[in-house]
Amino acid sequence: MRTIYVIFKKEMSGFFLSPLFYFMAFVMTALLSIMFSISLDKFAYLSANAMMQFGTSLQQQNIHYAVFLPHLSMLNLLLIFLIPAFSMRLLAEEKKMRTFDLLLTSPVTSLQIVLGKYFATLMMILALVAIALIYPLVTRQMASFPWAPTLIAAFGIFLVGAVYAAMDLFASSLTENPLISFVLSIVFNLSLWFVGAINESFDSPVTKGFLEHISINNHLTGLIEGTVRTNGLVFLFSLIFLFCFLTERVIESSRWRA
Repeated sequence: MRTIYVIFKKEMSGFFLSPLFYFMAFVMTALLSIMFSISLDKFAYLSANAMMQFGTSLQQQNIHYAVFLPHLSMLNLLLIFLIPAFSMRLLAEEKKMRTFDLLLTSPVTSLQIVLGKYFATLMMILALVAIALIYPLVTRQMASFPWAPTLIAAFGIFLVGAVYAAMDLFASSLTENPLISFVLSIVFNLSLWFVGAINESFDSPVTKGFLEHISINNHLTGLIEGTVRTNGLVFLFSLIFLFCFLTERVIESSRWRA
């Protein structure tokens, strides 16, 4: 555990002492602020004129659906690009700077390298999700609403971010060029959503059922709406385990080649 903590601490310093993190956090906060203000103003208008808005649905009059879900959906969209920007250097830059060879020859296992870097990435994602939760927290001072659905939805976004982190760490292990790692990571992240998008293109019930099962959007929907489904959690954790395992195998193969 101490070895994992040393790697974790090193990567945490790399994240939170880097100007890139604060610049990205600032950009994310600016975009979230704009979108949250628009959603909140629209919700306030619809609530004040609910009797006159005959076409207004019940979801549009629910602050969780009308304000917080678009807010968290925007966060998810930003994470698709932000996580690769931070994770592209985790292994690719180590290879480029030749410090990766020191890791391979040190008394550190491949699993410890993966876990140390992955846990540090999770903490970075947790910090970004915490920033996004400030907006509902401030809104709580002005309006009363149940916290549970919003927290479960935020937990779902964090889990999806954890899947992105596992895939992006794997992408970083495949190359020594951080830019290639960045592009490859975005391709991996977007591919998760394209699976659900192409589902309607097939007529076969078996194919559609399979695509629905591996569609991250299908599993995230329940969490976003404030409900926890066991099959969704199992699917997300399985993806995390798979890509962390693949990363460990890539590192171990590099050790044997060295």
